[in-house]
Amino acid sequence: MSILVAYKYAANPQDASVDASGVVDWSRAKAAISEYDPVAVQVGRDLADSLGTELVGISVGSCAVSSSMAKKGALSRGMDRALVVAEDETATWNATRVASALAGLVAKAGDVSLVLAGDSSVDESAKIVPTLLAGFLGWPCFQEVTAVTGGDGQWSITQSVAGGTRTVSITGPVVVAVATDAAPVKVPGMKDILAAGKKPLEVVPAADLDLAEVTLETTGRAKPVAETRRNEVFSGDDAPAQLVQALRNAGAL
Repeated sequence: MSILVAYKYAANPQDASVDASGVVDWSRAKAAISEYDPVAVQVGRDLADSLGTELVGISVGSCAVSSSMAKKGALSRGMDRALVVAEDETATWNATRVASALAGLVAKAGDVSLVLAGDSSVDESAKIVPTLLAGFLGWPCFQEVTAVTGGDGQWSITQSVAGGTRTVSITGPVVVAVATDAAPVKVPGMKDILAAGKKPLEVVPAADLDLAEVTLETTGRAKPVAETRRNEVFSGDDAPAQLVQALRNAGAL
């Protein structure tokens, strides 16, 4: 039985720029394993160690995801091996098509009963791929998960909900989206990075997978309309009272 972690090799939005028409320029953005995925990897690593099984990474991305740098950056986090779809055309895929490819990788990984994923990706932050992946697999999906225990198809999942947490017992395979504070992340050292270079990474052609035929067309882009500000200035000893009254008149209080 293997435990899988779905990760994304993504560009950091802090390095991107937006032009006057609202189009994002990613050309100068550096790619790395997505910000929240290392938390899922750490949860998976701890669980795999307790069960004596392997931790396998799966990813869908451009050719860069199979590069030596991407491989070391991902596998140095604690995964034993990886299966990836590495084709530049994936940049045009929507979340549904990506999730169908991930489901294909799950099938190729062998005996799997748990797939972990980060809370969201750093570039899009849509928070829908784990749910879509679960749909293609026919498995249940839980989000905002802070802890996972168990094994052999019997899982105890602690989930963050409004007002606290709840613990759910699951029998059978499941997809779990891990909360950002589920585990402290260990920074890989040079020894981990060098060892990651020797770990196996299999590139799976997209043509070998049963991909969802879903198209998404962008029909237009527009910036948010800037609100007109009143630019009112209050002065004098009763300035606070004037401000409060103005806010009440505006319906803010």
